[in-house]
Amino acid sequence: MTDAGVPLSQPLYGASFVQAIKRFFAKYATFSGRASRSEYWWLAVAFLLVYAVFGGILALVLVTTGEPMPSGGVRGTGPEIAVLVLMGLVFVGLIIPSIAVTVRRLHDADYSGWFYLLHLIPYLGSLVVFIFTLLPSRPAGARFDE
Repeated sequence: MTDAGVPLSQPLYGASFVQAIKRFFAKYATFSGRASRSEYWWLAVAFLLVYAVFGGILALVLVTTGEPMPSGGVRGTGPEIAVLVLMGLVFVGLIIPSIAVTVRRLHDADYSGWFYLLHLIPYLGSLVVFIFTLLPSRPAGARFDE
């Protein structure tokens, strides 16, 4: 059992920010089962915050240590590259679990996780997956439970 007495194999409807993050890492690479809308969208907010912080740090480092270029831009040096590498490592470390939570969210809306591959269709595919993640939970999605 986890937060609110709901097992990890079941979606936690009305999950708080902290509960969603805990469940995300507890189900790191679990593609079976379901994820509620709150579990999914709190993670989207968390990812947005993490990448905004990285972007802010990168901008700050670039402004303070970057070398001016004749074209008016700024050329990065060592610290900027370190921030970009760290950002890349975080992205790579979170790509599998973020795909897994999206697949579980699709399951909760009673869609196959294979619909995630719609992302491979430029523009339209990602829009369709986005819309699917917005849809409410369906009881029939229980067929994807473990």
